[in-house]
Amino acid sequence: MSKQPKVSKRGAIPPFFVMEVMRAAAEREAAGLEVLHMEVGQPSTGAPRGVVDAAASAVVGTDPLGYTGALGIPPLRAAIAKWYKDRYGVEVPERRVVVTTGSSGAFQLGFLAAFDPGDRVAMASPSYPAYRHTLTAAGVIPVELPTGPEHRFQPTVELLDALEQPVQGLIVASPANPTGTMLSREELTALSGWCERNGVRMVSDEIYHGLTYGTGAVTAAEVNQDALVVNSFSKYFSMTGWRLGWMIVPDDLLRSVECLAQNLFISAPTLSQVSAVAAFDCTEELDGHVARYARNRALLLEELPKAGFARLAPADGAFYIYADVSDLTDDSEALAKRILEETGIACTPGIDFDPARGRRFLRFSFAGSEATIAEAARRLIAWRAGK
Repeated sequence: MSKQPKVSKRGAIPPFFVMEVMRAAAEREAAGLEVLHMEVGQPSTGAPRGVVDAAASAVVGTDPLGYTGALGIPPLRAAIAKWYKDRYGVEVPERRVVVTTGSSGAFQLGFLAAFDPGDRVAMASPSYPAYRHTLTAAGVIPVELPTGPEHRFQPTVELLDALEQPVQGLIVASPANPTGTMLSREELTALSGWCERNGVRMVSDEIYHGLTYGTGAVTAAEVNQDALVVNSFSKYFSMTGWRLGWMIVPDDLLRSVECLAQNLFISAPTLSQVSAVAAFDCTEELDGHVARYARNRALLLEELPKAGFARLAPADGAFYIYADVSDLTDDSEALAKRILEETGIACTPGIDFDPARGRRFLRFSFAGSEATIAEAARRLIAWRAGK
């Protein structure tokens, strides 16, 4: 009698529930019904014109677009280093810039280089679910710090000091998904100091930098030279499907990251790398998208309370509104399903971001067109008035 081959427990991680919502929305659209998309965390716009033009030139050119070095092509690494100088006034050596296959590839490389199986890594809860799932797949233990409005949904030194066991890493995200809240320079500096005093590696998720409404975001590259800093072309640069991101890697992890990248990915997509050099010259077009997000944000902050969604995270940045719906339901997954079925609006239940308390929350994305967001707000208000 044959034996069943082994199945690794590392792959037994929870699904990304927003993908389930997207599938339900797609099924509704396939049936000929309208969907207003407020579930997906991506821009509704394509890559900027300069990137598209650069890609077209590269495709018809004589370059075979083969493998690049594992760290990325020099022109793109130089452009990223210049971005930190121009945008933040921070000197980042080009050698410490690593181009990756999206921020997802960056997190995989960074987590594998920085942490061993059994290490513990702290993060706010709610937070982006792939942090937990990627760490778990690598044998690293996620340590969630329950946060709420009193913490602005961000980790604090006090929460870290209250941990019963030490941690080897801390993930910060500013602006954060799903809440959109940000850390001030003082708060980020305080967290960095705690990490330095305790020998803890800081990992800073900065993929929503550029999408802020008021105060600009602070990069961890300014306050912590040992931090892993992750960014992406998917959000501000509106290049989601190009699967391109980057990391600022401290010297002690650089060789490990390079060897891991060589073996796991070989290189980030070459066409995307060549084209992305032009993205840094497209800020006027990209800032126009941010202005639209700001208008959408202002509309939702005014209109959602009229639909009964009154307890909202501040949404300092990114393109999300995180709503406490505990006065309406203790099952936000069921509520999101009802909203889709009865209004055609797709939104995301909070269980992705906070397994313990997420059934009390919904996330609404305002990355769509102004017409879409305005119509969604109108429908929600009418839906609630009919209840």
